[in-house]
Amino acid sequence: MNIVLAGSDEHGLGTALADIEADVRAVDIANRPGLEEAGIHDADVYLLTEMRQATSIAVAKDLNPDVRVVIYAEGSLPDFASRQADLVVDPNLLPPEAVAEEL
Repeated sequence: MNIVLAGSDEHGLGTALADIEADVRAVDIANRPGLEEAGIHDADVYLLTEMRQATSIAVAKDLNPDVRVVIYAEGSLPDFASRQADLVVDPNLLPPEAVAEEL
């Protein structure tokens, strides 16, 4: 599974995904050039770990309409982005290992 992970990943989901042998490519700033460099065109999952970068969801979907969007972050997802998210998980409810196995 190819995953583009955007954000700080303070909960260690990227490590948990690597442990199950997912191909994880991280990007700190999820703008168009950053997402393209990280391989969003071929990604199965776009994993966002910071709500403040929610506008990047539209960019990711524009570059790869079939990408599954997963949010693993605290806080509320803005309404404009919630329609494009496939799954939103609060890190206080599920540990990164459980989320990695479900993906």
